[in-house]
Amino acid sequence: MKKWTYLLLILGLTILLSACGNDQEKDNANEQENNDTEDTFTIGVIPAQTEGEMQEAMDKLQATLDDAMEQDVTVDVYPDYNGVVEAMNYDKIDMAYFGPLTYVVAHEKSGAKAIITQLIDGEPYYHSYIITQKDNPMESLDDLLANSEETDFAFGDPNSTSGALIPEIELQEQGVYQSEDEHSFNSVRFTGSHDATALAVQNEQVDAGAIDSAIFNQLVESGKVDGDQIKTIWQSEELFQYPWAVHKDTDEETISILQETFQGIEDEQILNAFGATGFTTATNEDYESIRNAAVKQGVIEE
Repeated sequence: MKKWTYLLLILGLTILLSACGNDQEKDNANEQENNDTEDTFTIGVIPAQTEGEMQEAMDKLQATLDDAMEQDVTVDVYPDYNGVVEAMNYDKIDMAYFGPLTYVVAHEKSGAKAIITQLIDGEPYYHSYIITQKDNPMESLDDLLANSEETDFAFGDPNSTSGALIPEIELQEQGVYQSEDEHSFNSVRFTGSHDATALAVQNEQVDAGAIDSAIFNQLVESGKVDGDQIKTIWQSEELFQYPWAVHKDTDEETISILQETFQGIEDEQILNAFGATGFTTATNEDYESIRNAAVKQGVIEE
């Protein structure tokens, strides 16, 4: 009897030790996975164009940054503007490509810091356009205002600077628009992206729409939109270009590496993905006018 008791005791100890070993292996695996995640520099990109358009260029950008930095880099295109802001806010990403409006929101929420922006023909500026069909009798903003009750109007993403914020302010000041539900247009819609707005205008699904000037020009140059079928009837003042911003805790050495690497990018596919001719440095102060516009619209509380 004692012999069987002894054998059962040995068997029990063996099973217990085996279980402890498995748990330790799992703990080690989980720790390694966490370390791998911590060692990866993650970048989130807003969908400046329809999702999927930029993936190959982002793969090239990821490889370029991988070579320059001492840690692995991942670049992911997010499905919407707000997703990138929240990812930065909850420490899910280390760097993000924002629109100017989404940047000032992210800066307000999480302290994100602008370090790079793109150049278009050597300048870090772009505009908000209002476009319409070439054969539409409207030739100016005044014509649009005079015919607002007959006009179907399109904004882009609600969180877009040039596709929503800036033209909304202009149309509010002109007294024809207060919100999606309160306006004097025949109808108002949000298409979700700049290229969707351009195509909606070209295909006469709407009479006029607001769009990023640089992206519009890029769509025309690439042949995705027929520039001969569209004209611009309003242009905003200069807007500072889309920023690349890092997490508030990013060290200066990493920032310097990122700035140097971006300014050295000459790959046409990467540049074209952003409608850019190059990159230059940026600071939070460059977006003060956008912040003021966001405060005016109640997007940010002062």
